[in-house]
Amino acid sequence: MTESQARDDICRAGRSLFARGYAHGTDGNISIRLDDGFLITPADACLGNLDPTQLCRVSLTGQHTSGPSPSNALGLHRRIYQATHDAAPRCVVHTHSSHMVALSLMNIPLLGPGGHAELLPPLTPYFVMKVGRVPLMAYHRPGAPKGAQVVAQAIAAYLSHGISLRAVMLPGTGAYVWNQTTVGAMAALEELEETARLWLLAGCKPTGLADAQLEELRQTFGASW
Repeated sequence: MTESQARDDICRAGRSLFARGYAHGTDGNISIRLDDGFLITPADACLGNLDPTQLCRVSLTGQHTSGPSPSNALGLHRRIYQATHDAAPRCVVHTHSSHMVALSLMNIPLLGPGGHAELLPPLTPYFVMKVGRVPLMAYHRPGAPKGAQVVAQAIAAYLSHGISLRAVMLPGTGAYVWNQTTVGAMAALEELEETARLWLLAGCKPTGLADAQLEELRQTFGASW
């Protein structure tokens, strides 16, 4: 993908997410990793009204090289790319989608490997296959370096259990989802938001798929749960 294509890709994804209600106002941000740096949406930008020429260009070391001031989530995006280097994601998408944020505020005790808090149980096959486990992070203010650090630590901790994460959830803020393409990252975010909506509609009571059903998804589709 050329830089010009990446710029168009970010704007197309932003418009789609905004038009369908996954992002509101000036919340959310999108980045794409290039061979020699990153593109990321500007600070306080509306995802529905992005201009390809007005995205932020950042070096691999995090130096802002062109465009408006980058989103304050830049540090978190960079830590995700660094922590998932072997899996080589090319895109990170973050929105404050309503159902997942509401669920993150409910303090429901779900625990994953190593005792990590998680947002959702393995509710549906497609959630397990397309998203997988979603750790629920401790609260840190938006843009806090400590928040980026704990996300990187969670990615490493799950990897030590043989689980490659595709998303993390920040309480009251929203999910960060990553994939090799913007289309893949958007699809995972949409699946996460829909699963959060379904679980809220079901009263947060179903426990999800049984161990044997999860193992079948691992063996058949390579699901990481």
